[in-house]
Amino acid sequence: MNAAKTDFNDRLLSLGLARVAEQAALASASLVGRGDEKAADQAAVNAMREQLNMLDIAGVVVIGEGERDEAPMLYIGEEVGTGNGPGVDIALDPLEGTTLTAKDMPNALTVIAMGPRGSMLHAPDVYMDKLAIGPGYEAGVVNLDMSPKERVNALAKARGCSASDITVCILERPRHEAMIAEVRQTGASIRLITDGDVAGVMHCAESEVTGIDMYMGQGGAPEGVLAAAALKCMGGQIFGRLLFRNDDERGRAAKAGITDLDRVYSRDEMVTSDVIFAATGVTGGSLLPRIKREPGWVETTTLLMRSKTGSVRRMSYRTPTWPHDNV
Repeated sequence: MNAAKTDFNDRLLSLGLARVAEQAALASASLVGRGDEKAADQAAVNAMREQLNMLDIAGVVVIGEGERDEAPMLYIGEEVGTGNGPGVDIALDPLEGTTLTAKDMPNALTVIAMGPRGSMLHAPDVYMDKLAIGPGYEAGVVNLDMSPKERVNALAKARGCSASDITVCILERPRHEAMIAEVRQTGASIRLITDGDVAGVMHCAESEVTGIDMYMGQGGAPEGVLAAAALKCMGGQIFGRLLFRNDDERGRAAKAGITDLDRVYSRDEMVTSDVIFAATGVTGGSLLPRIKREPGWVETTTLLMRSKTGSVRRMSYRTPTWPHDNV
């Protein structure tokens, strides 16, 4: 295989990646609001795998649906693509927000990122303490060693505003009760979300649209890598520290080749090379509109980004719902 075929050509691969996200969203469209999380997730997984296997890549899923024995659906280590093309790392969440989809609540997305082989942190399926802000700030204006109050005040100072002008996005979980109380003491606003922390982090990168300035809290480590890939394209800072509750989770880190269990990873340490990223709206929200269904037609909107050029595209895709060959 010649060098040209093995190079990671992000420009040529980007539209194919958008198609992967689109088809996963379309597959879950009929299950929005139907109350069946597993069916919605399965439909998205099947469509995403089918589309990935059409791409001329030698892909390996490094961020997926868990270990092979736990989730035999686009699992970590699964090989995808035709095998005829560049070696790539793939991070994905076929349906980020399965509960959001089942309940028809905002911000369910299909999400996928792709980079050259070895470019993404092989994050184990454990929790990660995360902190993210959008673009335009000096490096290190906030960090994970700060208290929630210090983070809010530091960001307000950097923005030249008061703490009451800052809005923080936090997952609504019992483990975050103390954090939520401390942030509220500063006068800052909080937007609580029930699920979907990849979207939560992405909101920081477009604060003028979403109204969110900062994301903080504990969520899945794999989602942290996906969020880092998004911010590498959109701009912004994210920091993550893996959290371990028991020896089994520490064992997962060892299996993933992680030896420093206390390390704080920056955006460019979680994603070390240029990536492409695609997300398609399923239920709609601040970032992307929902799937639109009308008699005979269905329409999706996809966010497609390349970190190499900083390009951000929002693309609409309309297709008939009657039987046809060109899906």
